[in-house]
Parts: sequence; structure tokens; C-alpha cells
Amino acid sequence: MNVRVRFAKYGAVKFIGHLDVLRYFQKAVRRSGLKIAYSQGFHPHQIMSFASPLGVGITSEGEYMDMELTAEYTPQEIVDALNTAMVEGFTVLSSHILPDPENGRKRETAMSLVTAADYLVTVRENDTFLGTKSFEELNEAWVRFIGQESISVIKKVKKSNSETSIDLKPFLYDTAVGTTASLPTVATHKNDHTFYEVPEIPDFAAEQKALCAEKGLFSVLLRVSAGSADNIKPELVMEAFARFLGCEEPEALKFQIHRLDMYTGENPELKRL
Repeated sequence: MNVRVRFAKYGAVKFIGHLDVLRYFQKAVRRSGLKIAYSQGFHPHQIMSFASPLGVGITSEGEYMDMELTAEYTPQEIVDALNTAMVEGFTVLSSHILPDPENGRKRETAMSLVTAADYLVTVRENDTFLGTKSFEELNEAWVRFIGQESISVIKKVKKSNSETSIDLKPFLYDTAVGTTASLPTVATHKNDHTFYEVPEIPDFAAEQKALCAEKGLFSVLLRVSAGSADNIKPELVMEAFARFLGCEEPEALKFQIHRLDMYTGENPELKRL
């Protein structure tokens, strides 16, 4: 059986890189007692893949991992078993038993399906980087920034070690200002024999929201294009906003970023992975 689990990464483990997260989950699955399938060959490894690597220093409550199991379990049994093996900083939030591909098609992994993601981004020090502007002034500036016909930025391409100019506007699907704001809802799964989600999901961004309220920091919710084709990092959007405000060195900006979820499909008809 093939399963997709959603998990949160928070606290001190936000400084752990993707390869270490992979190794940790390999060990956690073994400790959980779940019977996972292994690849063939001289060096067999667990059949496991992740939707989209999370950058170091970023927290999340919308990470996804696919794995193949050799025994039958209910979605709740999978969530409960994994959580018994989790350490502080990782929490499994849901499990979805995936249907078999139709007509002999190859199974699509979460990594290949990702098309969009939601983020909560907070600028750590407004006075230093965005000028001595009030929250209201920054809010108004953000509306003007988003209302532009095009938002040109320079994006670095790792594979070719080059830079290219792109227009962010088509890949910036939606935004909202402030930690109490919200983005349009997205279709999700319902609890049944194939899907289980924990009854109450903790507010993993509570510390970030409290800091915003205490210090009056500027924060935005972003829904951006994601995945292998047009992956837009939230830092790129915020650096473009800084340039819009006249900041000369936007690369020096410091952000606190929290990924809320990842989706598949075409905007605006997105679905949770």
C-alpha cells in the first residue's frame, strides 16, 4: 500500500537540512514498527520520497512524505505509529492511503504533483530594512506593490549557475497582510477509511504571530507557484517588495518563514496534496 503523510517541522529542528530529515525519517519509520518496502539491488533503501525540500531555518506544518508499505494499516494506525517515534520538532498530522494508478500508469509522487504553496512571512526588523514606516504605510505600499502590472526580479538558476529575469506576477497567486488574515480555502480530504487527520492541529506559528503582535512587525501570507517547473521562494517576493520601497540591499533582509501547506492542480482550482 502507498501512503502520503503530512507532518510539521518546527522548533530547533528547523536548522536540520533535508538530507538529515530524510535519514531521521528512515530511522523513525523503523522504530515505529511499520513494515516499509525496500528497493531491489545491492544497496536496498526504503521506498520513501518527500514533496519539496524545506530550506534550513524555515518551519512548516505542510510537509509531505510518500512511502510504500508491505502490510495493511488504517490511516490512523499510521499516524499513531509514526508519532510514537517522533522527537520534539516533528509531528505527523495526517495520513492518506493513495489509490492505485489507473490503466497501468506510473504512480505520481508528491514531489511531481506540487504546484503551489502557502507561506507566512515576517520581516524581522521593519525599522532596519523597510524604513521607519508604520504598519498602515507598509500595508498600503504592499497593495501598490501587488497591483503592479508586472513584478520583474532576477532569479538565480542553480543548475546552470546563472541568473535570469522573470515576472513574478503570474506566479504570485494570492496574498493577505497580517497574521490574522487568511487566504482562500483549498479543497481538502475528508476523514474516511483512506484519510485521517489529527483532531486538533497545533498553532505551530504561534511564536511568530506573538512576536508580530508584540513588536508590530510586518507579515504577509503568500500563495505562490511551487514545484520543479516554477518554484517561487517567498524570499524572492519579499526582496522585490523591499526594492519597491527603495531598499538598496534587499539581499540583506532577514525573514521568518513558515510554510503552511502545499497543493496540486492549477490555480485557482488547487487541492491539498
